[in-house]
Amino acid sequence: MPTFTSHDGTELAYRVQGEGEPLVCLAGGPMRDAGYLGDLGGLAAHRTLVLLDARGTGASAVPADPGTYRCDRQVGDVEALRAHLGLERIDLLGHSAGGNLAVLYAAAHPERIRSLVLVTSAGRALGVVTTDEEWDKAAEVFADRPWYPEARAALDALDADTPLRRVHEIAAPFGYGRWDAHAQEHAAAGGRETNWEGAPLYHGEGAYDPDATRRALGALSAPVLVVAGEHDAGPTPAKAAEAATCFPHAEVVVQPGAGHFPWVDDAEAFVRPVAAFLDPAVRTVTVDGVRLSCRVAGPEDARPVVLVHGRGENSGTWTEIVADLAADHRVYAVDLRGHGLSDRPGRYGFDDFRDELGGFLKALGLTGAGVVAHSMGAGAAYLLAQREPGLIGRLVLEEAPAFVPLDPQRPEAERPEGPLAFDWDIVPATDAQLNAPDPAWRAGASAITAPTLVLAGGPSSHVPQGELVRLADDIPGARLVAIDAGHLIHETRPAEFLAAIREFGI
Repeated sequence: MPTFTSHDGTELAYRVQGEGEPLVCLAGGPMRDAGYLGDLGGLAAHRTLVLLDARGTGASAVPADPGTYRCDRQVGDVEALRAHLGLERIDLLGHSAGGNLAVLYAAAHPERIRSLVLVTSAGRALGVVTTDEEWDKAAEVFADRPWYPEARAALDALDADTPLRRVHEIAAPFGYGRWDAHAQEHAAAGGRETNWEGAPLYHGEGAYDPDATRRALGALSAPVLVVAGEHDAGPTPAKAAEAATCFPHAEVVVQPGAGHFPWVDDAEAFVRPVAAFLDPAVRTVTVDGVRLSCRVAGPEDARPVVLVHGRGENSGTWTEIVADLAADHRVYAVDLRGHGLSDRPGRYGFDDFRDELGGFLKALGLTGAGVVAHSMGAGAAYLLAQREPGLIGRLVLEEAPAFVPLDPQRPEAERPEGPLAFDWDIVPATDAQLNAPDPAWRAGASAITAPTLVLAGGPSSHVPQGELVRLADDIPGARLVAIDAGHLIHETRPAEFLAAIREFGI
């Protein structure tokens, strides 16, 4: 493991894993080896994680002065790590007790923070503390779990003489959304990964001055993401929201069903909002309670164009198209619900995608923008164009669904093995609508007033090309262009695709 020397001569270690720009990660516990963070549920696929072993934990040395275990006295360790890495500014993530250290560092060095992520972080540094009564009330969410009566009885039997290690063992089931074998293994590792002598000193007297910290944070211009677990008792989502008010630019994400270790409970649900937040090219918009991510490129004052992907795809499908359009457009490539870095709410259909695309355009003030949409996204776009004339400026429908009953109908699809880049529930939901679409969807094509270009992929496409011809006939003034490329015209023949949409006026 790489090491560096901190300000007081203590040699500290850190581990590095992943790809992309560095993300400095501070472990909780307090005083737990950073190994329990793992790859943070797969976040290492998006960023290079720099996981610091706090002094006296993991491979880091025990300091000469045990008093330096106190949280505020470890701020210098974070600054020494930043200097060692040669970074002018850092993206910083703190979990649980480590969130206090991250906050104190941000208050002491606001100019060094590029972004800050606080994951189920105790708010002592901000004076936002969960009382015993609040913790007990929040823990009742688990009252119907089979393990609850025994765990609750053990919790109620705790007293001031109970060793800290035993307290953590008893409270462990309440820290996870699901107390399954994976969670139990993760919790059990805490016994051997924690510096139990140093842990009581971390929050020691004098560690925090909440009023001074809040004042200092007024100078923090960096964005802050506060991640809470829906079932976490400390902090509860309400406490996390209260802590967020201490920062000039903060947003809160509550992970459904998660406890204190959200990446253990549902890795994908944890990674999506954090990865989106950390990517400077990504913006997030909440539409009807669903967080949508979109990649943004091009001059801010240029003509806007919105790119909408097909089923199972995401904003990345438009990479080559974005590179061209961003020269003279402000490009917004959205991830629809259930795709990419957007939320997976479990409710899907062309009508749902239609409504959220409309909400997305309105939330970003993009009324009148051009919309270029493929396949499933094209279906959503032309349903929106007929429902809300005037919302879309110019409309490009690439290989749009016909919305006529399929014959033969699609059989029940079988889910592929392994993880997917989208929510599989989308497939049966949209297949059912393709087999028996609402008749009003196709009939409403005549209500579209936006200038429309229909792109057809030719005989190698699975979409009936005759239906695309009829769709272009049904939309007043629509133009039809065929490019012999199959269903993915924009990927297979990007130059011809771009030529067609630019000639159309995009």
